[in-house]
Amino acid sequence: MDLFTAMVERHSVRSYTTQPITDPVKSQLQTFLKQCNQESGLHMQLILDEPQAFDGLLAHYGHFKNVRNYIALVGKKSDQLPEQCGYYGEKLVLFAQTLGLRTCWVGASYRKRKAAFQLEDGEKCCLVIAIGYGAEDGVPHHSKSLESVIRIKDEMPHWFEKGVQAALLAPTAVNQQKFLFTLVNDHTVRAGAGWGLYTEVDLGIVKYHFELAAGDHFEWAES
Repeated sequence: MDLFTAMVERHSVRSYTTQPITDPVKSQLQTFLKQCNQESGLHMQLILDEPQAFDGLLAHYGHFKNVRNYIALVGKKSDQLPEQCGYYGEKLVLFAQTLGLRTCWVGASYRKRKAAFQLEDGEKCCLVIAIGYGAEDGVPHHSKSLESVIRIKDEMPHWFEKGVQAALLAPTAVNQQKFLFTLVNDHTVRAGAGWGLYTEVDLGIVKYHFELAAGDHFEWAES
């Protein structure tokens, strides 16, 4: 499965089988996670066989089942951290999908057990990603119209349309899709986040999707 197929087929999954992640898959995931950390400067960590993180009331309310593995999105505290965690977390999510794993972004529903992952001085855990073999494949989310999340003055380039369509496939907190892509000129795009829960994380997620589909036809505008 390539990343484009993974982007289309990946949906949030809250119920998992009890099958442990196999060693070959675990090795590939750890290697890719290490590469992402080196590229980003984040301290993301794969936590395996730790069921207590999802045994709280909120987790039960969120209908999570058999969550024993997750990725902790950890990094130095900064204004850019949420967007970074979204961008690189989604890289891991789509890569995991190509390995036959299923995932779910999780904010307040998990129990923060600092003993299960490492926090260095000045670091924080933004949120986590549940991961494992899904008991089901999830279902597609409802998407806003393309026109409601873009701002353009002239004709829409094909690469821009592809990028925005890919962004609309991305997971966002409570499916709010509070983002806006502005075509500044023929080759420059500005992406912005609206107000809401985890919107800066969502911005990183949708920017990664946009990049995958739009390719090298554009560059991001300075914030």
